[in-house]
Amino acid sequence: MTAVQGMSVDVQTPDGVADAYVAYPDDGAAHPGVLVIQDGFGLRPSLRSLADRIAAHGYTVLMPNAYYRHGRAPVIELPDFIDPAERPEIFQQVFPMIRELTPEVLRSDAGAYLAWLAASPQVAEGKVGVTGYCMGARLAVLIAAMFPDRVAAVAGFHGGPLVTDTPDSPHLTVGNITAELYFAHAGEDHHMTPEHIAQFDKALEAAGVRYRTEVYEGAQHGYTQADTSAYDLDAAERHYRELLALFDRNLRR
Repeated sequence: MTAVQGMSVDVQTPDGVADAYVAYPDDGAAHPGVLVIQDGFGLRPSLRSLADRIAAHGYTVLMPNAYYRHGRAPVIELPDFIDPAERPEIFQQVFPMIRELTPEVLRSDAGAYLAWLAASPQVAEGKVGVTGYCMGARLAVLIAAMFPDRVAAVAGFHGGPLVTDTPDSPHLTVGNITAELYFAHAGEDHHMTPEHIAQFDKALEAAGVRYRTEVYEGAQHGYTQADTSAYDLDAAERHYRELLALFDRNLRR
């Protein structure tokens, strides 16, 4: 594995300053850019480790604190091991912040994140990859639809909700997407039922998007997150293989 440099950075947005984590190979070269969108629990050590692992494969990875309007990370106090069944109050803290991430807010923030990547000397010229987890997978789809000229590859893991009955449902935006998509749904996930998955796939098919969706049978919502009770080692390792293969296909020259 390539040695990785990781550090905290500040990203100027139209609404203020987003604290973020950036990781890149410690080789002095510029590498393709990747934007990682957090899950609902937010920017924390386990997600920094995830960014480091992507970076070690030859990418410059930016992971912003999506909740920066409420303070620098960690915005809420989290235990080292997150078991939502024992700490239901965590959801009561994060849900209001998730709901604030409307498409208008996301467009503003994501534009700033993509501009930061484009200006970084550690980032090679060209389109970027985006990956998101849980709520981040939903936001990743919207970003790909908002910035089709900047995003070449999008992955989402145990994402949701990707299909809703609201006008801003991600599945209704996919007609703008030019990126290749890979989505890996959890087999045990009420956020994305088999009916939701079928509807999402149908929308991608109708839009002519290059995509593949899979269901990781037996995995729970959150299976990639090593500091949670949903973590599944086999599913998490599969996620890295698929994610890096997607980025290699679309971001390497």
